[in-house]
Amino acid sequence: MSLVLDASLTLSWYFAEETTPAAEAVLERVSETGAVAPGLWRLEVANAFQSALRRGRISPDYRDACLAALGELPIAIDPETEAYAWGTTLRLAERHGLTVYDATYLDLAQRRGLPLATLDEALREAAAALDVALLG
Repeated sequence: MSLVLDASLTLSWYFAEETTPAAEAVLERVSETGAVAPGLWRLEVANAFQSALRRGRISPDYRDACLAALGELPIAIDPETEAYAWGTTLRLAERHGLTVYDATYLDLAQRRGLPLATLDEALREAAAALDVALLG
């Protein structure tokens, strides 16, 4: 695994108005060397695609094709995320004004000593404050 991947950066790959060259570089890196994400990543990504579908931004076929493409990428799900939820993760959320969901990505990056790939500004600020390397 080369990085911790969050939902915001993942989704940018599939919505043209949200992607950047840096996000595309992360996709290439994930394709080549893999990534890790907390278990909630799949739920966040699926929810975002479903919300885009409800708003008429995408079709069911596009949603399904995107999820199939993501399923082909070497993205591992961290089996220990929940064990930290009521401790380290909660304290990171409180300390940095994050949602617990966002703090799971930060906690995972810290535990694994990996850079965090995110487009979320609050999460980027918290990561920078903790000297966690950032991508995206």
